[in-house]
Amino acid sequence: MNLSRMLAQREAAGDPVKVGIIGCGKFGAMYLSQARLTTGIHVVGIADLNVAGARETLTHIGWEAERFAARSFDDAEKHRSTFITDDSTSLIQDGGLDVLIEATGDPAAGIRHCLMAISHGLHVVMVNVEADVVAGPLLARRAELAGTVYSLAWGDQPALIAEHVDWARACGFKVVSAGKGTRYLPSFHQSTPDTVWDHFGWDLEVVKRGRLNPKMFNSFIDGTKSGIEMSAVCNATGLTPQPDGLAFPPCSRFDLAEVCKPTENGGTLTHSGTTEVVSSLHRDGTEVEGHLQYGTFVVIEGETDYARYCFEEYHMLPDSSFRFASLYRPTHMIGLELGVSVASAALRGEPTGSPVAFNSDVVATAKRDLAAGEVLDGEGGFCVWGKQTAARTSLDEGYLPLGLAQNVKMKRSVAIGERLKWADVEIDSDDDAVKVRREMEAMFAAPNS
Repeated sequence: MNLSRMLAQREAAGDPVKVGIIGCGKFGAMYLSQARLTTGIHVVGIADLNVAGARETLTHIGWEAERFAARSFDDAEKHRSTFITDDSTSLIQDGGLDVLIEATGDPAAGIRHCLMAISHGLHVVMVNVEADVVAGPLLARRAELAGTVYSLAWGDQPALIAEHVDWARACGFKVVSAGKGTRYLPSFHQSTPDTVWDHFGWDLEVVKRGRLNPKMFNSFIDGTKSGIEMSAVCNATGLTPQPDGLAFPPCSRFDLAEVCKPTENGGTLTHSGTTEVVSSLHRDGTEVEGHLQYGTFVVIEGETDYARYCFEEYHMLPDSSFRFASLYRPTHMIGLELGVSVASAALRGEPTGSPVAFNSDVVATAKRDLAAGEVLDGEGGFCVWGKQTAARTSLDEGYLPLGLAQNVKMKRSVAIGERLKWADVEIDSDDDAVKVRREMEAMFAAPNS
């Protein structure tokens, strides 16, 4: 509990942590709004393809004009200001950074930026969880070999869930399940950017004020982001997905231990040691009272009678048998909390979650009947959603990773609900992201049993 003190020491020494960020969208804007208020942090540079848009965003979130008036990285260093550029390569190579934040949301770009940053000795905070589930295990291994940190992003749910799991294990508890809440109905798998706000139930004024991207937010409502985030959790903690992926059972924050335990114990899970996402909606569309739509959780097992007595005595949100109990965080603050990852990487040399295995994958699944010749539009779009799938199953069946289902043409027709395969699309084998993915598969995939 001393990151702020360590940052203050860096500030007093005139040596603040030097940070660069690629991508000035919603997550990036949330981080930057707090970075200007954080002692011991200097945002040296921001890379975004839309420089004018990045400048306007900084003004919108409260940055004074002089804070981003630097005309070069040297000028930024000299005047403790920020240089905005459309050249991400220059930011990585010439920015004099300690930590790079990758927040583009583009898997191919994220992989490219991460590998470049590692080769230049930078710590990487991977906000781009899409890139993490395509090749995170390999990226983390590369960083480890280079003596740098590859970290999931604190404030985003995967890192918070990984912390829950770490807490439980450090206390000697068996982890039964871990996950988050969301707003879910089965029909949402067919959601598109045209229908997303109806499914969220948000007033359009909130959408406008927040400058919310319908394609990005559609990935939250159609089930894709849940699959991505739970795959990141599995790969960072060693948990394993359920055979058919996430079931999204309706559940309140007070019933987590009752619902998110194995079926053999009266719950809904196929096995212990897995991930699940609970819905804030009953299947009839009515709201679950005391839901956990924006929160995270872990369910633990008391393996002794004494622990179970304690679950009961201290009202530790137990199930009806007092064998299982839960811990939850009611909400997450997304980019507003990202400074924890930056400080942890730079000052402790520790990630706030990092892949240790390739246990889970996210597979492109047809939202509607797809015809040969159609070009897929990727995450949150009109064509596919991402289904959590065991990595071994994904490899054995030749399923197409969701992160590579962007701007690729269908070679055959596929029915709604069917998981796409590599053979179903025209893949450029020379594409860097494809090469890295294939290398990651070869490195981490266990042999067939």
